[in-house]
Amino acid sequence: ESHSCFIKFILQVLSFSSVSDVHSHFETLTSTINSPSASYILKLANRLYGEKTFSFLPEYLNSTLKLYHAELQAVDFIGASDESRQLINKWVEEQTENKIKDLLQPGVVNGLTRLVLVNAIYFKGNWMHVFEARNTKEMPFKINQNESRPVEMMYREETFPFRYIPEYKLQVLELPYEQEELSMLILLPNETQDGSDPLLKLESELTLDRLLDWTRKDKMATWMDIRVHLPKFKLEVESSLSEVLQKMGMSSVFQETKADLTGMSSQDGLSISAVIHKAFVEVNEEGTEAAAATAGFIFLCARSSESFTADHPFLFFIRHNPTNSIIFLGRFRGPS
Repeated sequence: ESHSCFIKFILQVLSFSSVSDVHSHFETLTSTINSPSASYILKLANRLYGEKTFSFLPEYLNSTLKLYHAELQAVDFIGASDESRQLINKWVEEQTENKIKDLLQPGVVNGLTRLVLVNAIYFKGNWMHVFEARNTKEMPFKINQNESRPVEMMYREETFPFRYIPEYKLQVLELPYEQEELSMLILLPNETQDGSDPLLKLESELTLDRLLDWTRKDKMATWMDIRVHLPKFKLEVESSLSEVLQKMGMSSVFQETKADLTGMSSQDGLSISAVIHKAFVEVNEEGTEAAAATAGFIFLCARSSESFTADHPFLFFIRHNPTNSIIFLGRFRGPS
Protein backbone atom coordinates (compact mmCIF):
# COMPACT_ATOMS: atom_id res chain seq x y z
CA GLU A 1 0.00 0.00 0.00
CA SER A 2 2.71 2.47 1.00
CA HIS A 3 4.72 1.48 -2.10
CA SER A 4 1.78 2.29 -4.41
CA CYS A 5 1.11 5.55 -2.52
CA PHE A 6 4.75 6.54 -3.03
CA ILE A 7 4.43 5.91 -6.79
CA LYS A 8 1.23 7.99 -6.89
CA PHE A 9 2.98 10.82 -5.05
CA ILE A 10 5.86 10.89 -7.55
CA LEU A 11 3.48 10.86 -10.52
CA GLN A 12 1.47 13.74 -9.05
CA VAL A 13 4.61 15.72 -8.26
CA LEU A 14 5.99 15.24 -11.78
CA SER A 15 2.58 15.60 -13.51
CA PHE A 16 2.82 12.24 -15.29
CA SER A 17 -0.14 9.92 -15.79
CA SER A 18 1.70 6.60 -15.39
CA VAL A 19 5.03 5.12 -14.33
CA SER A 20 5.82 4.10 -17.91
CA ASP A 21 5.30 7.75 -18.94
CA VAL A 22 7.98 8.84 -16.48
CA HIS A 23 10.47 6.24 -17.69
CA SER A 24 9.87 6.81 -21.41
CA HIS A 25 10.14 10.60 -21.07
CA PHE A 26 13.44 10.35 -19.20
CA GLU A 27 14.84 7.72 -21.56
CA THR A 28 14.06 9.95 -24.56
CA LEU A 29 15.39 13.02 -22.80
CA THR A 30 18.65 11.37 -21.73
CA SER A 31 19.32 9.91 -25.19
CA THR A 32 18.50 13.18 -26.97
CA ILE A 33 20.47 15.40 -24.61
CA ASN A 34 23.59 13.25 -24.78
CA SER A 35 23.69 13.32 -28.59
CA PRO A 36 26.98 14.93 -29.64
CA SER A 37 26.72 18.45 -31.05
CA ALA A 38 29.42 20.76 -32.37
CA SER A 39 27.73 23.97 -31.21
CA TYR A 40 27.24 23.25 -27.51
CA ILE A 41 28.13 20.82 -24.75
CA LEU A 42 25.19 19.28 -22.89
CA LYS A 43 25.81 16.24 -20.73
CA LEU A 44 23.31 14.43 -18.53
CA ALA A 45 24.84 11.73 -16.34
CA ASN A 46 23.32 9.42 -13.72
CA ARG A 47 24.97 6.92 -11.40
CA LEU A 48 24.06 4.74 -8.42
CA TYR A 49 26.47 4.13 -5.57
CA GLY A 50 25.43 1.14 -3.48
CA GLU A 51 26.86 -0.41 -0.32
CA LYS A 52 28.84 -3.44 -1.55
CA THR A 53 27.30 -5.81 1.05
CA PHE A 54 23.72 -4.75 0.25
CA SER A 55 21.80 -6.50 -2.53
CA PHE A 56 19.68 -4.60 -5.02
CA LEU A 57 17.13 -6.28 -7.27
CA PRO A 58 18.47 -7.11 -10.78
CA GLU A 59 15.22 -5.82 -12.35
CA TYR A 60 15.76 -2.44 -10.68
CA LEU A 61 19.40 -2.22 -11.81
CA ASN A 62 18.49 -3.27 -15.37
CA SER A 63 15.75 -0.62 -15.53
CA THR A 64 17.96 2.19 -14.26
CA LEU A 65 20.66 1.22 -16.76
CA LYS A 66 18.27 0.99 -19.73
CA LEU A 67 16.06 3.99 -18.98
CA TYR A 68 18.41 6.36 -17.16
CA HIS A 69 21.83 5.14 -18.38
CA ALA A 70 22.73 4.80 -14.69
CA GLU A 71 25.21 2.11 -13.68
CA LEU A 72 25.62 0.82 -10.14
CA GLN A 73 29.04 1.22 -8.58
CA ALA A 74 29.63 -0.81 -5.41
CA VAL A 75 31.34 1.15 -2.64
CA ASP A 76 32.23 0.54 1.00
CA PHE A 77 29.92 2.89 2.90
CA ILE A 78 30.20 0.76 6.06
CA GLY A 79 34.00 0.60 6.27
CA ALA A 80 35.11 3.65 4.28
CA SER A 81 32.25 6.15 4.15
CA ASP A 82 34.36 9.28 3.66
CA GLU A 83 36.45 7.70 0.90
CA SER A 84 33.16 6.75 -0.80
CA ARG A 85 31.93 10.34 -0.45
CA GLN A 86 35.11 11.67 -2.06
CA LEU A 87 34.77 9.15 -4.90
CA ILE A 88 31.21 10.36 -5.61
CA ASN A 89 32.29 14.01 -5.49
CA LYS A 90 35.15 13.31 -7.92
CA TRP A 91 32.76 11.72 -10.43
CA VAL A 92 30.34 14.68 -10.21
CA GLU A 93 33.26 17.10 -10.67
CA GLU A 94 34.39 15.24 -13.81
CA GLN A 95 30.88 15.16 -15.29
CA THR A 96 30.39 18.92 -14.78
CA GLU A 97 33.80 20.06 -16.06
CA ASN A 98 34.94 20.90 -12.49
CA LYS A 99 32.07 23.36 -11.94
CA ILE A 100 30.29 21.36 -9.21
CA LYS A 101 32.72 20.62 -6.40
CA ASP A 102 32.01 18.92 -3.06
CA LEU A 103 28.40 17.97 -3.79
CA LEU A 104 28.41 15.79 -0.67
CA GLN A 105 29.79 17.54 2.40
CA PRO A 106 31.61 15.63 5.18
CA GLY A 107 29.14 13.74 7.36
CA VAL A 108 26.38 13.45 4.74
CA VAL A 109 27.51 9.90 3.94
CA ASN A 110 28.14 7.55 6.86
CA GLY A 111 28.28 3.87 7.81
CA LEU A 112 24.48 3.60 7.64
CA THR A 113 24.28 4.83 4.03
CA ARG A 114 23.18 2.09 1.64
CA LEU A 115 22.50 3.87 -1.65
CA VAL A 116 23.33 7.25 -3.20
CA LEU A 117 21.63 8.24 -6.45
CA VAL A 118 23.48 10.97 -8.31
CA ASN A 119 22.30 13.06 -11.24
CA ALA A 120 24.62 15.59 -12.89
CA ILE A 121 24.00 17.87 -15.83
CA TYR A 122 26.41 20.28 -17.53
CA PHE A 123 25.74 22.81 -20.26
CA LYS A 124 27.96 25.24 -22.13
CA GLY A 125 26.56 27.07 -25.13
CA ASN A 126 27.24 30.14 -27.26
CA TRP A 127 24.56 32.67 -28.14
CA MET A 128 23.27 32.65 -31.68
CA HIS A 129 23.59 36.46 -31.46
CA VAL A 130 26.54 37.28 -29.20
CA PHE A 131 26.61 40.41 -27.05
CA GLU A 132 29.53 42.62 -28.06
CA ALA A 133 31.83 43.08 -25.05
CA ARG A 134 32.45 46.73 -26.00
CA ASN A 135 28.73 47.43 -25.38
CA THR A 136 28.85 46.09 -21.82
CA LYS A 137 28.58 48.93 -19.30
CA GLU A 138 28.17 49.24 -15.56
CA MET A 139 24.54 50.00 -14.71
CA PRO A 140 22.47 50.00 -11.51
CA PHE A 141 20.38 46.89 -10.83
CA LYS A 142 17.34 47.59 -8.65
CA ILE A 143 17.26 44.95 -5.89
CA ASN A 144 14.04 46.58 -4.62
CA GLN A 145 12.50 50.06 -4.57
CA ASN A 146 15.03 51.31 -2.03
CA GLU A 147 18.26 49.58 -3.02
CA SER A 148 20.38 49.32 -6.19
CA ARG A 149 23.71 47.65 -6.84
CA PRO A 150 26.02 47.96 -9.87
CA VAL A 151 26.13 45.16 -12.46
CA GLU A 152 27.96 44.63 -15.74
CA MET A 153 25.06 45.13 -18.16
CA MET A 154 25.32 43.60 -21.64
CA TYR A 155 23.49 45.11 -24.62
CA ARG A 156 22.27 43.81 -27.98
CA GLU A 157 19.60 44.91 -30.45
CA GLU A 158 18.22 42.01 -32.48
CA THR A 159 14.95 40.46 -33.67
CA PHE A 160 14.62 38.12 -30.69
CA PRO A 161 11.33 36.26 -30.09
CA PHE A 162 9.37 38.49 -27.68
CA ARG A 163 6.00 38.62 -26.01
CA TYR A 164 4.20 40.91 -23.59
CA ILE A 165 1.44 39.41 -21.45
CA PRO A 166 -0.69 42.32 -20.19
CA GLU A 167 -2.78 40.39 -17.66
CA TYR A 168 0.41 39.44 -15.79
CA LYS A 169 2.35 42.63 -16.65
CA LEU A 170 5.12 40.38 -17.92
CA GLN A 171 7.74 40.55 -20.67
CA VAL A 172 8.97 37.25 -22.11
CA LEU A 173 12.19 37.09 -24.14
CA GLU A 174 13.83 34.14 -25.88
CA LEU A 175 17.60 34.20 -26.46
CA PRO A 176 18.51 31.29 -28.74
CA TYR A 177 21.85 29.51 -28.64
CA GLU A 178 23.74 28.46 -31.77
CA GLN A 179 21.72 26.08 -33.98
CA GLU A 180 18.64 26.95 -31.86
CA GLU A 181 18.41 23.56 -30.17
CA LEU A 182 18.56 25.38 -26.85
CA SER A 183 17.25 28.75 -25.70
CA MET A 184 17.33 30.90 -22.61
CA LEU A 185 13.90 32.27 -21.72
CA ILE A 186 13.67 35.31 -19.46
CA LEU A 187 10.49 36.27 -17.62
CA LEU A 188 10.72 39.92 -16.57
CA PRO A 189 7.77 41.28 -14.55
CA ASN A 190 7.03 45.00 -14.62
CA GLU A 191 8.22 46.95 -11.61
CA THR A 192 5.42 47.68 -9.13
CA GLN A 193 4.35 51.12 -7.93
CA ASP A 194 3.37 50.04 -4.41
CA GLY A 195 6.75 48.61 -3.40
CA SER A 196 5.57 44.98 -3.46
CA ASP A 197 7.87 42.29 -4.88
CA PRO A 198 6.82 41.59 -8.51
CA LEU A 199 8.93 38.41 -8.63
CA LEU A 200 7.16 36.90 -5.61
CA LYS A 201 3.81 37.62 -7.25
CA LEU A 202 4.99 36.07 -10.53
CA GLU A 203 6.30 32.95 -8.78
CA SER A 204 3.01 32.50 -6.91
CA GLU A 205 1.13 32.58 -10.24
CA LEU A 206 3.60 30.47 -12.21
CA THR A 207 2.52 26.96 -13.21
CA LEU A 208 4.01 24.60 -15.78
CA ASP A 209 0.99 25.07 -18.07
CA ARG A 210 1.33 28.85 -17.91
CA LEU A 211 5.06 28.71 -18.52
CA LEU A 212 4.58 26.49 -21.59
CA ASP A 213 1.85 28.81 -22.87
CA TRP A 214 3.76 32.04 -22.23
CA THR A 215 6.86 30.74 -24.04
CA ARG A 216 5.16 29.17 -27.07
CA LYS A 217 7.06 30.15 -30.21
CA ASP A 218 3.89 30.61 -32.26
CA LYS A 219 2.61 33.15 -29.73
CA MET A 220 5.76 35.26 -29.74
CA ALA A 221 6.52 38.17 -32.05
CA THR A 222 9.60 37.37 -34.13
CA TRP A 223 9.82 40.44 -36.34
CA MET A 224 10.48 43.26 -33.87
CA ASP A 225 13.88 44.64 -32.99
CA ILE A 226 14.34 44.12 -29.27
CA ARG A 227 16.80 46.34 -27.41
CA VAL A 228 18.07 43.95 -24.76
CA HIS A 229 19.90 44.92 -21.58
CA LEU A 230 20.87 41.79 -19.64
CA PRO A 231 23.30 41.58 -16.71
CA LYS A 232 26.29 39.26 -16.75
CA PHE A 233 25.89 36.93 -13.81
CA LYS A 234 27.24 33.84 -12.12
CA LEU A 235 25.10 31.85 -9.69
CA GLU A 236 26.09 29.00 -7.40
CA VAL A 237 23.37 27.48 -5.23
CA GLU A 238 23.33 24.52 -2.88
CA SER A 239 20.17 23.24 -1.21
CA SER A 240 18.66 20.17 0.39
CA LEU A 241 15.54 19.01 -1.44
CA SER A 242 14.45 16.58 1.29
CA GLU A 243 12.23 19.14 3.04
CA VAL A 244 10.75 20.33 -0.25
CA LEU A 245 9.90 16.78 -1.36
CA GLN A 246 8.33 15.98 2.01
CA LYS A 247 6.13 19.08 1.75
CA MET A 248 5.07 17.85 -1.70
CA GLY A 249 3.82 14.62 -0.14
CA MET A 250 6.85 12.33 -0.33
CA SER A 251 7.40 12.04 3.43
CA SER A 252 7.25 8.29 4.05
CA VAL A 253 10.32 7.44 1.93
CA PHE A 254 12.49 9.47 4.32
CA GLN A 255 11.31 7.44 7.36
CA GLU A 256 13.01 4.10 7.88
CA THR A 257 9.96 2.58 9.60
CA LYS A 258 7.54 3.67 6.85
CA ALA A 259 9.61 3.61 3.65
CA ASP A 260 8.61 0.91 1.19
CA LEU A 261 11.36 0.68 -1.42
CA THR A 262 10.83 -3.02 -2.13
CA GLY A 263 11.02 -2.28 -5.84
CA MET A 264 14.72 -1.56 -5.32
CA SER A 265 15.75 -4.20 -2.80
CA SER A 266 14.24 -7.15 -0.93
CA GLN A 267 16.29 -6.26 2.15
CA ASP A 268 14.70 -4.26 4.97
CA GLY A 269 15.81 -0.87 6.22
CA LEU A 270 16.20 1.01 2.94
CA SER A 271 15.09 4.65 3.11
CA ILE A 272 16.15 7.98 1.60
CA SER A 273 18.31 9.99 4.00
CA ALA A 274 18.99 13.10 1.91
CA VAL A 275 18.43 14.69 -1.49
CA ILE A 276 21.08 17.33 -2.19
CA HIS A 277 21.09 19.68 -5.15
CA LYS A 278 23.86 21.98 -6.29
CA ALA A 279 23.77 24.23 -9.35
CA PHE A 280 26.11 26.56 -11.22
CA VAL A 281 25.10 29.00 -13.97
CA GLU A 282 27.23 31.66 -15.65
CA VAL A 283 25.92 34.06 -18.30
CA ASN A 284 28.26 36.34 -20.27
CA GLU A 285 28.64 37.96 -23.70
CA GLU A 286 29.59 34.72 -25.47
CA GLY A 287 26.87 32.57 -23.95
CA THR A 288 26.09 30.44 -20.93
CA GLU A 289 27.88 27.88 -18.82
CA ALA A 290 25.72 25.90 -16.44
CA ALA A 291 25.88 22.80 -14.31
CA ALA A 292 23.66 21.12 -11.78
CA ALA A 293 23.83 18.01 -9.69
CA THR A 294 21.19 16.33 -7.60
CA ALA A 295 21.66 13.41 -5.32
CA GLY A 296 17.99 12.46 -5.36
CA PHE A 297 -2.99 35.72 -28.16
CA ILE A 298 0.08 38.00 -29.24
CA PHE A 299 0.11 41.48 -27.74
CA LEU A 300 1.59 43.70 -30.42
CA CYS A 301 3.11 47.10 -29.81
CA ALA A 302 2.60 49.87 -32.33
CA ARG A 303 6.36 50.35 -32.47
CA SER A 304 8.58 48.09 -34.55
CA SER A 305 11.07 47.92 -31.69
CA GLU A 306 10.76 47.14 -28.00
CA SER A 307 12.98 47.60 -24.95
CA PHE A 308 13.75 44.68 -22.67
CA THR A 309 15.76 46.03 -19.74
CA ALA A 310 16.51 43.39 -17.12
CA ASP A 311 17.62 45.88 -14.46
CA HIS A 312 15.41 44.37 -11.74
CA PRO A 313 14.76 40.75 -10.57
CA PHE A 314 13.75 38.15 -13.17
CA LEU A 315 13.30 34.43 -13.73
CA PHE A 316 15.31 32.52 -16.34
CA PHE A 317 14.98 29.09 -17.92
CA ILE A 318 17.19 27.10 -20.27
CA ARG A 319 15.02 25.00 -22.57
CA HIS A 320 15.95 22.05 -24.77
CA ASN A 321 13.76 22.93 -27.76
CA PRO A 322 13.41 19.54 -29.52
CA THR A 323 11.89 17.98 -26.38
CA ASN A 324 10.48 21.24 -24.92
CA SER A 325 12.22 20.30 -21.65
CA ILE A 326 13.37 22.80 -19.03
CA ILE A 327 17.01 21.88 -18.29
CA PHE A 328 17.78 24.70 -15.84
CA LEU A 329 15.67 27.29 -14.10
CA GLY A 330 16.49 30.02 -11.65
CA ARG A 331 15.95 33.55 -10.44
CA PHE A 332 18.34 36.49 -10.50
CA ARG A 333 17.80 39.07 -7.76
CA GLY A 334 21.02 40.99 -8.31
CA PRO A 335 24.60 40.70 -7.08
CA SER A 336 25.08 39.65 -3.46
